[in-house]
Amino acid sequence: MSKSPVAPPKGNILVVDDTPDNLRVLSSMLTMRGHTVRKALNGQMALTACQTVVPDLILLDINMPGMNGYEVCNFLKNSENTCNIPVIFISVLDEALDKVKAFTVGGADYITKPFQVEEVLARVENQLTVRRLQISLQDRNRLLKEQNALLLQEIEKRRRAEEALQKANEKLQLLADSDSLTGIANRRHFDEYLQREWKRASRDKLYLSLVLCDIDCFKLYNDTYGHQAGDDCLKQVAGAIGRAVKRPADLVARYGGEEFAALLPNTDFDGALRVAESIHLEVRQLKIVHAKSSVSDYITLSAGIASTVPNHKQSPAALISAADKALYQAKERGRNQSCSVAFDRSALPRRGEEAERKY
Repeated sequence: MSKSPVAPPKGNILVVDDTPDNLRVLSSMLTMRGHTVRKALNGQMALTACQTVVPDLILLDINMPGMNGYEVCNFLKNSENTCNIPVIFISVLDEALDKVKAFTVGGADYITKPFQVEEVLARVENQLTVRRLQISLQDRNRLLKEQNALLLQEIEKRRRAEEALQKANEKLQLLADSDSLTGIANRRHFDEYLQREWKRASRDKLYLSLVLCDIDCFKLYNDTYGHQAGDDCLKQVAGAIGRAVKRPADLVARYGGEEFAALLPNTDFDGALRVAESIHLEVRQLKIVHAKSSVSDYITLSAGIASTVPNHKQSPAALISAADKALYQAKERGRNQSCSVAFDRSALPRRGEEAERKY
């Protein structure tokens, strides 16, 4: 069994006319159609009625004493509370100018007296339908705005969450890549960075240099001043090396206990030697007293330098091995100096296959 269509809701209509008979007739025909009807005999009463309960539609006579229909409509359209109420003018005035003026002040329709019942009812239903659609559209727009505002809030929440997550990930990555004591790169990060830079230098035919540094007589320093002083010494030396290695692409890492590494992309031997000299200078300026050192009254370090243009026949381990041999040589020759050994003839200074610099 099919359901009968649901009838649209009836309207709340305000009828404004200074003639009681017209009010009675219009009120009767609209009430019979199920509408709620209120009546006003003049413009001021109409405005008061609109402020009390906003009607869905107004039937408005033009010729009224005191405030005519045009003035009433103009007042309604200039008020935020009543500007959207449709107004149908009902008047004996049949001239085109009268009708134009009615629409100019905001009227939605115009009926000429004497009116026909069916015409009035049809025009009323039409305006109520339009008004219902307008209200429905406004409700939908309001709902869309609310949903849009909620969506924007959700987007902002997600953006903040993603930003916080990214910062947390960056912090975790930094912790994973950093030495917990000195704050510089750890051995794992050094190994990964060396692999990447080795491949890049091999592809682009660029120099890659490595400076390995070891604090001289560090075990004696620990035994003499204690492990806390030893840790403080390591932190200060790490900072000094970091100040000497200034380019963003260079990497300073803690390679072992008291051993540090400076990886220098796109740097030949001469450039690496200058970096090693800067490292020695920064460490000397720390003036960390080391009474048991066999080299100096202060903390010093030895450095091994290796430089090459990588190729696919070699591995990064070859660069580390060369720098390690050079570091061992610096230790053997009395510490507190930089040395290099033969690795790549084109990368070494012109004076020979072996170089050293004492401080």
